Amino acid sequence: MTHQAPFGLAEVERAAGRIAGRVHRTPVLTSRLLDRELGCRVALKAEHLQRTGAFKARGAFSALLALDPAVRARGVLAVSSGNHGQAVALAAAETGGRALVVMPAGSNPAKVAATRAYGAEVLMEGVTADNREAVVREVAAARGLRLVHPFDDPEVMAGQGTAALELLEDAGPDLDLVLVPVGGGGLISGTAAAVKGRSPATRVVGVEPATAADARASLAAGRRIALPAAPATIADGVRSLCVGERPFEVMRRLVDDVVTVTDAELRDAVALCWSRTKQLVEPTAALPLAALLTGAARGGRVGVVLSGGNVDATTLANCLAGPV
Repeated sequence: MTHQAPFGLAEVERAAGRIAGRVHRTPVLTSRLLDRELGCRVALKAEHLQRTGAFKARGAFSALLALDPAVRARGVLAVSSGNHGQAVALAAAETGGRALVVMPAGSNPAKVAATRAYGAEVLMEGVTADNREAVVREVAAARGLRLVHPFDDPEVMAGQGTAALELLEDAGPDLDLVLVPVGGGGLISGTAAAVKGRSPATRVVGVEPATAADARASLAAGRRIALPAAPATIADGVRSLCVGERPFEVMRRLVDDVVTVTDAELRDAVALCWSRTKQLVEPTAALPLAALLTGAARGGRVGVVLSGGNVDATTLANCLAGPV
């Protein structure tokens, strides 16, 4: 029996090779005004400018390009509140595949419309955050589709980690801290593998809403702890009930901490990002900025993954109307 090495930098580097030319190499932005406000030097990896408006395009292309072309052609299945669904729809359309996306009823209308516009079939009727995993298993079995999980998939995790590889290359290896949002754990596990592989002294910290603090509880307990019900938070990209099994194994080895912020603090962070950098991001993407703004996370030179920019006008208006 051969020993399989744990998920790490090599997987992320292979994913970077697979997706080269398929996704944008997004810019790393800096702002002296933002630095002054936050009391540190911040390098912002602008994944809200990524294809489909979020980092999820990386994991989707990584996963689909790792599949046999015949499997892609038969069709892939995704479960998503929005960003992953759009990404899989785009990746399928561009790699000779077909995509069916299961989305909970009440998902962000802009994300639903965008997923359909990329050519995917969307299934929403009767789907809730609590039953969507069961629905996906039933549909996959009935239609013979390959599931591309939003976070509990090594190829997806590896793809998400490519944003951190680029961040380290463009911002330099001397970052004290890298901050990312954490929901199901795909982004933070890939990020941690990339960062610890290239710069072991750099701390990797996840940020989640206080009402959805399952990752923080899971790390503290040393085992996965699920939320009892879908959390109420404006950060709709991190409403998963529990971190994935594969991401959690990576998180236990490589992630230094997970901190939390409130929705009010998130709104302030979205408004701050806009006023100081003129970048519009969705609330989920502002989680790391909120952690810096409140002092929940601290560092001298900090890398931040601005994970996405797919925000509806009402949420955005509510965020920008607050004090800065």
